Amino acid sequence: MNERVLELENKATEPDFWNDSHNSKEVLKEIKILKDKLEKIHHLEELFDEIQLMIEIGNEENDADAPAAVAEAIDAFEKDLEVLKLETLLTGEYDSNNAIVTIHPGAGGTEAQDWAQMLMRMYMRWGEAHEYEVKILDYLDGDEAGIKSVSMQFDGLNAYGFLKSEHGVHRLVRISPYNAAGKRQTSFASVEVMPEIDDSIEIEIRPDELEISYFRASGAGGQHINKTDSACRIVHKPTGIMVSCQTERSQVQNREYAMRMLTSKLFDIKRRENEQLTSELKGEQGDIAFGNSIRSYVFCPYTLVKDRRTEYEETGVQKVMDGGLDGFINAFLADEFNKNQGAKA
Repeated sequence: MNERVLELENKATEPDFWNDSHNSKEVLKEIKILKDKLEKIHHLEELFDEIQLMIEIGNEENDADAPAAVAEAIDAFEKDLEVLKLETLLTGEYDSNNAIVTIHPGAGGTEAQDWAQMLMRMYMRWGEAHEYEVKILDYLDGDEAGIKSVSMQFDGLNAYGFLKSEHGVHRLVRISPYNAAGKRQTSFASVEVMPEIDDSIEIEIRPDELEISYFRASGAGGQHINKTDSACRIVHKPTGIMVSCQTERSQVQNREYAMRMLTSKLFDIKRRENEQLTSELKGEQGDIAFGNSIRSYVFCPYTLVKDRRTEYEETGVQKVMDGGLDGFINAFLADEFNKNQGAKA
């Protein structure tokens, strides 16, 4: 990585470097990603040396408090090491990009809408724990509780690389709080994850292909909500894709975010079609029902969260709902990496 950084930095000093703006942006982006990785490695090296020194001094001085301090430092080291191990599995072209996550409840009314909101909270907690900036782009309240849909953007390095594991149908089994008989009920919600596409990627969208409308925002928001027709909805007529944004203060800002979402959706469709995975890429995961679910969250008669793709599971369902997704993400990335290595072999 050090050699690659030197190579790229030398390239950046060449007289004609800025003549190709797309290439120059890609070079600077790669330099930043590599330097961030190197900084994390150096941090771990320093922490490792500090732990060794703590052990030596503790032994020499026969310090009774040293074991507890060393144990705490080792816990911190292992946590940072686990994060770095996860990042080494991010080999996709767009893994370093921001991510756009959209959640829709399946059939089932209030129960499914409540489940969609629980997933929204889970991803927001995960994002906050990993210091991503989480922004609500569009939000539609449920009839009685929960949500009918939500679109969120996660800004930060490798957001898409980590969250791409969440694309699919998620299944909930619990005693429904909305059922007077107290019966166990199964609910479903779909999660769509796309990389945010920056200006360096050109997707042709003709103005005559768009149907743009403005409306009064609803649901969670600031003081501007319900006062002006600032929310923007865009329909791409050739594909039928609809996106909307209502959380910014002006039509211009909401339209800008909506266009960014549309560009990402169209790019994702094209990319997945090139990989001959058309149905998955369009987010057409089939019915939001049992046979298509990627993960089950069971609250009763026992507690278990199990991923059907990797067979990874955890019994602490509440920990997972509080954003504890790293085990599932790690298992998915490791499985994807192994499959890619097998394909190359």
